[in-house]
Formats: sequence, C-alpha cells, structure tokens
Amino acid sequence: MDYRAPWWLPGGNAQTIWGALRARRHFGPAPQWRRERWATPDGDFIDVDHATHACTDNAPLMVLFHGLEGSSASQYAIAFADFAAERGVALAVPHFRGCSGELNLAPRAYHSGDFEEIDWILRRFAQANPSRPLLAVGVSLGGNALMRWAGETGESASRVVRALASVCSPLDLAAGGHAIGRGFNRLVYTRMFLASMVPKALKKLEQHPGLFDAQALRAARDLYAFDNLFTAPLHGFKDTEDYWTRASAKPVLSAIRVPALALNARNDPFVPASSLPRVEEVGHHVQLWQPAQGGHVGFPCADEHSRLPGHVRRMPEAVGRWLLSHV
Repeated sequence: MDYRAPWWLPGGNAQTIWGALRARRHFGPAPQWRRERWATPDGDFIDVDHATHACTDNAPLMVLFHGLEGSSASQYAIAFADFAAERGVALAVPHFRGCSGELNLAPRAYHSGDFEEIDWILRRFAQANPSRPLLAVGVSLGGNALMRWAGETGESASRVVRALASVCSPLDLAAGGHAIGRGFNRLVYTRMFLASMVPKALKKLEQHPGLFDAQALRAARDLYAFDNLFTAPLHGFKDTEDYWTRASAKPVLSAIRVPALALNARNDPFVPASSLPRVEEVGHHVQLWQPAQGGHVGFPCADEHSRLPGHVRRMPEAVGRWLLSHV
C-alpha cells in the first residue's frame, strides 16, 4: 500500500485520532444494516450485521472482524461497507461477544486469540453462502485473531476462505500491550478502552457473581492489569503474560497456507515497528504491507472536494482490492 499522510496530519497519533473522529467514512449513502442473531454452540449468542446494499447472489462475501470494543459503527466498518457497496460485494460484521450493544450470556467475553470463535463464524458463513467466494478481514484485535486462525488451521483454511487480511493488528501482543500502557498512549487510548471495558466487565460480574475481584478491577489502570484480572482467567489463560504469549499470531504466520495480507503502519502508536513480522518470518503465503505512515487504523487522506476533514476510504480500497484479486 502506497500511502502518504496529508501534511497537516503529522505523526501516528494525529493520523489515528483524526481518522477515527473527524475524517469522512463513506462516499456513497451511509450504510444500513440488517441484524441477525446467531446462537453459539455453548448456549450464548453473537449478533451479525449485514450491509443491506444491493449485490448479486454469487457476489463475494467479505466478513469483517472488528477491533477491541469495536462494532459495525466503527469508522473502518463503515468505510469497508462503503467500498463493498461500490463494488457490489456483500459484507457482514460479526460482533464479538458483548460488542453489539447487548451483554452476552456466558461467563466469558472475547480476546485477541479467539481463533476457535473465528473458525465457527467463518465456517457458518461458508455453509450458509455456498455460492459466494468468502473473504475475511480483521482489524486490530480482530486481525490478530483471524491470522491466528489461519496459522492454526493451516491447509484447511483455504477450504473456507479465498483470502484474508489483517489491518493494524498487534501480531505480537506483548509488544502492543506494553506500548499502549506507556506515556501518551496510557493517558488517552488506555483510558478510552477501560472506560468501556470496565463497566461491561462489572455487568458480567452481576450475571455471574464471584467471577473476579470487582475492587481490583475498578483499580485497573492499564490493559495489563485488566487482562490479568478479567480477560486471561475467563478465557483459560494463567495470566496476562500467558495470554499475550499464547494468543499472539506472529509465531504462527509461517504456518498460514492461504493468501494473507498483513498491513501495519510503521508509525502505529499501538504496534511498535520493531515488533512487526519480517519477510523471512512469514512464508510465501503472507504478504506484508508496512508503510511508514498511517497510524492505527487511520490512513486518512485529503479530500479532493474539501481538504478538511479528509476521508478514510484509502485503506479499505487498497485492502479490499487485494482481497478481491484472489477471487
């Protein structure tokens, strides 16, 4: 991906924040969604939002896995839906548990290495849409989980999807987790995430009393502490270190046997450039795009019609076209 940020957005933080809060997300009409609830094998549920734009019965289906505390309302989901509508491609956003606006039922939530959930979701899409080539893209947390799935399933992944992509994903979770817990990141991004995650976790405790220590969770000031108290123990990990180590996709990238793209800006404030995979670490099925700029799921571009606020359609266009080239 050839990307250069507008001169008025220098640095990864500016490109991240402007892209999320101010940039235009769609060129056509705002996407409309049709929600479908799926019962999970363990007696829980997830909500899947399907974009309602017109497409043929055999058009490709792009499945978008969102990032931490994301949803179909996230700026990148709207931008991908706009791209899909323009190209006549079907698009669906399955929400990780608890991210659709309604608390899920089970004593669990979601996590960065949740490849078993990815597997169940993608196979259900494939079974329900036998005439559609299936493509998958994961953003940030969703991208790590998707790449983990591709690495864990190896050859069988190609029988489910034609191609997949991760966007700004912390493929080395420890590097990303420590980066977001320092300095400006801790003051801004960590506070933002915890402001959403802690109340949801406390509601989960109301559902399942005794699940964790509420007082300790309220005292958490970074994702390391939150994961240690909530994410890790609820999902079968010993602690944060065990979770970040075992859930990271980077160690299994060489096992991927389906066309895969990993896009990471080298100035992403969440993902240190030093932690990004190198060509010799991934194998020939994985293509690496590592532009110098872009921030975290930002990649804002100047708008040819009005210089401000710009738009965030450049990344979905590039990633979407790459995915469609494998259909």
